[in-house]
Amino acid sequence: MTLPVFALLAVPREGGGGSTIFMVQMVLIFAIFYFLMIRPQAKERQKHDEILKGLKKGDEIVTNGGIIGKVVHVDENRLTVKTGENTRITVDRGRVASVMDVKGKAKEEEESALGEESPASRSSRARRWKK
Repeated sequence: MTLPVFALLAVPREGGGGSTIFMVQMVLIFAIFYFLMIRPQAKERQKHDEILKGLKKGDEIVTNGGIIGKVVHVDENRLTVKTGENTRITVDRGRVASVMDVKGKAKEEEESALGEESPASRSSRARRWKK
């Protein structure tokens, strides 16, 4: 299996294989971009969409504009949010940035803290062990 790969990457004697090497390099660059940028963003978007589908009456939300409130009524594409004593606004469901838990933390952050460790916490833990 490795022999055909080495054959593709080998330097041609007459200089006629430059286009295949270029194509292999382009495929590798695309693969790197896919796994480092496109795929993580798609996973993040999928998690956010699941959270938006699960919105219900009583959830505390933060909109993209920074408005914090409690969901009073849920429609298919719109939410009615109570932001104060007598203030209710209608918000598009897609404009919800995050859903808050009882403690005031975003549920997305809480789930990521339970599932995966952030790079900052990994580096601080590594510093503790070096001491």
